[in-house]
Amino acid sequence: MPIKIPNDLPASRTLQKEGVDIMSEDEASRQDIRPLRIAMLNLMPKKIETETQISRLIGSTPLQVEMTLISPSTYIPSNTPQEHMLAFYEPFDSVQTERFDGLIITGAPVEELPFEEVKYWDELRRILDWSHTNVHSTLNICWGGQAALFHNHAVPKHLLPGKLSGVYDHRVMKRTSPMVRGFNDVLPVPVSRYTETRSIDVEKHSALSILLESDEAGVCLVEDSQFNAIYMFNHLEYDTRTLYNEYVRDIEARPETVKVPEYYFPMNDPAKTPHNGWRAHGHLLMGNWINRIYQTTPFKLEDVGRFSR
Repeated sequence: MPIKIPNDLPASRTLQKEGVDIMSEDEASRQDIRPLRIAMLNLMPKKIETETQISRLIGSTPLQVEMTLISPSTYIPSNTPQEHMLAFYEPFDSVQTERFDGLIITGAPVEELPFEEVKYWDELRRILDWSHTNVHSTLNICWGGQAALFHNHAVPKHLLPGKLSGVYDHRVMKRTSPMVRGFNDVLPVPVSRYTETRSIDVEKHSALSILLESDEAGVCLVEDSQFNAIYMFNHLEYDTRTLYNEYVRDIEARPETVKVPEYYFPMNDPAKTPHNGWRAHGHLLMGNWINRIYQTTPFKLEDVGRFSR
């Protein structure tokens, strides 16, 4: 089933060229079903790139999904044209009375800061509290995952000696979880961060379960039974060359500390073209999350959040 996004969103053109089904407003209105309402709080500086990566995965699921892009009301991004923000994004204040089946919170390039020093931290805390009553399930990615886990359970993040960047093998730790249905026992996952969430901190909370973990990269995916949330600290949504683009950017910004992403380039040579070995698991993760929402969300959207978790 296609994803319903604005016809003139840049991601729409890209995904149509790739063969991903995009649904127009008219087509959606003719279908006698309730689409799943998924909101995305996009905190990434390259918003169009992130919109495309996430929409690509949602658009491959077998259910009709209506996506709403939201942004903090108290923070104006400087890396995305205001015309784009005004055309496609809703400030949080304008949607806070609405209900959604799912909420995706992306990463943000602020992970080296303490949470409390992030400009929009107070509003993000308000959004997370709102999600407990107005959203059925949340998927929190990279810094968004760390921020949500800290807010919900006071699980800290820890600064690493340097940036952890590369494609690392991860093991499935809890095969019974529907979130890892169909996953290989060991899978490659792109990692790009300066901080980590430690298993010893997660394991203190009975509501939390580690689903994916790596000997080299640590905790990757955590499930939260209390808040019906998923915390993904890495990037199965990445395109093939996203780590390369970040590597080039980092060389310009921090040439004295940048290392070549591990296990990414053939023979560890940045002149060689990397291959994408994680794409299928990116689709599986999003498909499993969407499917679980479909099976458990209330039939009436107005009932979302009405019953205690």
